Amino acid sequence: MPTTLGSIRRLVLTPSLAETTFARRGFPVTPGPVTRRLEAIPQAVICGFEWGIDMRDQWELERRLELVEPEMRGFAYEGAAMALTVIDAMPGPRRHRARELFAGSGRPHTFLNYIGIGFAMARLPRPLWKGVLPDLADNPYYPMSWLAVDGYGFDRAYFETERWVTRQELLPAYPWQGRADYFPRAVDQGIGRALWFIHGAGAADVAAAVRRFASARQADLWSGVGLAATFAGGADLGSLRSLVDAAGEDHAHLAQGAVFAAKARHFSGFQPAHTEVALTALAGMSVEAAAALADDVAVDSLADDAEPDYEVWRRRIRAHFPVPTARVS
Repeated sequence: MPTTLGSIRRLVLTPSLAETTFARRGFPVTPGPVTRRLEAIPQAVICGFEWGIDMRDQWELERRLELVEPEMRGFAYEGAAMALTVIDAMPGPRRHRARELFAGSGRPHTFLNYIGIGFAMARLPRPLWKGVLPDLADNPYYPMSWLAVDGYGFDRAYFETERWVTRQELLPAYPWQGRADYFPRAVDQGIGRALWFIHGAGAADVAAAVRRFASARQADLWSGVGLAATFAGGADLGSLRSLVDAAGEDHAHLAQGAVFAAKARHFSGFQPAHTEVALTALAGMSVEAAAALADDVAVDSLADDAEPDYEVWRRRIRAHFPVPTARVS
């Protein structure tokens, strides 16, 4: 049953479904089946958030989430993780609802749950960020906690596109996991994912948007593009292959994002057809091979003091993809 406090929080914090539509956001896309399917993703997040922020019973929340169709279920969990992170961060007795969700039915959606934490961070004052990460030391993908910063970057780009995409302002750094130096890179990975939605999966427009950013930021943006194109879908094989050409020397970053998306889908137990199509185009491998690669090079302890474990993991995946040679005209 909903609670009075939960209903108040829902009314204050939850954007309407209409607020997430591309038309309301002013994204430069032509409405059609692809854009409607992509719009359904943030709407599934909102549904999960509403259920999470308003429910007093964890069983009921998990039951609602499990009723969502498999392709969208992870996004609903993303929203629920966002809601429970907000609740856990509120002043008062320490709560562990997000950890319970992560350890329970939400475990297959670990990757998206971290992104949901990032969505919560976008709505919480920074002093409360210290307590948003649940204790998940027994989770083999704990280094993926940097996806929370990715989620934060996505949220800012999606809802404040003029500032962070058009004007390309830089979000203030934060010592996430003690690494303020890496924070802007993880943010850019999220902005890259947002570009896929902002341009309605239009490969040419997405590539042009990446190229408008400073060259030093483009590699991480391409990683986000690869993740979104593979996890969310929306482009055909020809368009996806054009991204490989557009990424050029940053192809390994594009492929790495695709591998992460494939691993997330594989771990969830559901792989839509578009994931295999995108992975083949962007990384030249199957979902099973990508999941195996991610596991083979996974970081289980601090491997390099110069880089976070997360970046070491990403770099090891990129090493699987050689820099393309220049074409002779």
